[in-house]
Amino acid sequence: MEQTAPVDTTDVVIVGSGFGALATAKKLGKAGVPFVLISDTTEHLFQPLLYQVATGILSAAEIAPPTRSILAKYDSADVRLGRVVDVRPETREVDYVADGAVRTIGYKSLVAATGARQSYFGNDHFAKVTFALKTVDDAENLRRQILRCFEQADTTLDADRRKELLSFVVVGAGPTGVELAGQIRELAQRYVDQAFHRIDADDVSVKLIEGADKVLPPFGGKLSEYSKNALEKNGVEVVLDTFVTDIDDHGVTVKSKTDGEKHITAETVIWSAGVQANDFAGVLAERTGCATDRAGRLLVNPDLTVGGFADVFAIGDMTNLDNLPGQSPVAMQEGRFVAKTILGKIQRGTAFEYFDKGSMAIVNRFRAITKVRSIELTGIIAWLTWLAVHVYYVVGFRNRAVTILSWFESFLGHQRPHFHMQQDETPLHLRSQEDESRPEAA
Repeated sequence: MEQTAPVDTTDVVIVGSGFGALATAKKLGKAGVPFVLISDTTEHLFQPLLYQVATGILSAAEIAPPTRSILAKYDSADVRLGRVVDVRPETREVDYVADGAVRTIGYKSLVAATGARQSYFGNDHFAKVTFALKTVDDAENLRRQILRCFEQADTTLDADRRKELLSFVVVGAGPTGVELAGQIRELAQRYVDQAFHRIDADDVSVKLIEGADKVLPPFGGKLSEYSKNALEKNGVEVVLDTFVTDIDDHGVTVKSKTDGEKHITAETVIWSAGVQANDFAGVLAERTGCATDRAGRLLVNPDLTVGGFADVFAIGDMTNLDNLPGQSPVAMQEGRFVAKTILGKIQRGTAFEYFDKGSMAIVNRFRAITKVRSIELTGIIAWLTWLAVHVYYVVGFRNRAVTILSWFESFLGHQRPHFHMQQDETPLHLRSQEDESRPEAA
């Protein structure tokens, strides 16, 4: 790739297009401050709803609107498709790859919000034999896999092969794992049972494996217990205090104190057990001297600056500040805080303080949990609260309307409006190689 000289400058460069990046951009845009937002994807991804794309409730378009359209109303906004590869904080310059060339842009302030990717805790070979759920491509690949399994199970005459095709293992009982396991069972009960005449809902096996002694460990107490019971009532087998030691093309090997080591046969293994910062966090750490944690996340200063540079900020899942959860409300509050700091509305050096508005997770139809400080909700009230909050954060009136209609069809009826009857003939190991060839998100 050719190297070009600096051709332009701006007041603020924002790297990424997630919740934190957009929160920063909107605040700066309202103030009329010129900024350039650089991302290697054209959309703003509502990541918490990816599992609904994977199970046919929503389409990718409903949760991934174009970043340009979101920021189009701000005259000071400049959105660019590119992958940021380097930064020189001493000279306030960022390098990014666009259209096969390395381009350079100068800035007064830099805001990094590149998010996180899947972590396999040193077992990177697991990526080749599992499905992840971090991108739109991940969700659509998983949807095609689930559909392929149902289609082939409907036609095979081999009982053992049929059992393997209808066996699903989800590794990690955090919100993504719980929501996905619950929805695969919902899919079996409320759609597959109707659409496939040779498959019964009881034929579909879903196992949720977790190394801790509870599901949704951050919630704990009765909320974790409620979630476990709700999953089991819906047909999910919850396996706790159990660690995955190996994964192959035919399932997972697990080990627990009580049962020892055993192999679980499954056609589909979904990994949702951990995250680590994207590669740009490492670049930023090296260039600024900022320390990182074991997941590669930047140990930012209390005011969200990086290393010894007062004009370089990092927010969201690529950072670790006081062990705040890697959730969109944290990233959005951090983004607005950084924007106010840049605008001079907050004094430089002021420590960021997170206002906890609560946490929630959906378990399955009509069952969810919500925790707001000392207030804990379960069941249909928590489920309706979850729906209302997520509709609010879905960008755009049309997206909200379509999302509500899709939820109505899926949760109240027996339809899965986006579980299309198509199958991907590309073998899993080839799809994994294709994924590896893609550049990391910036």
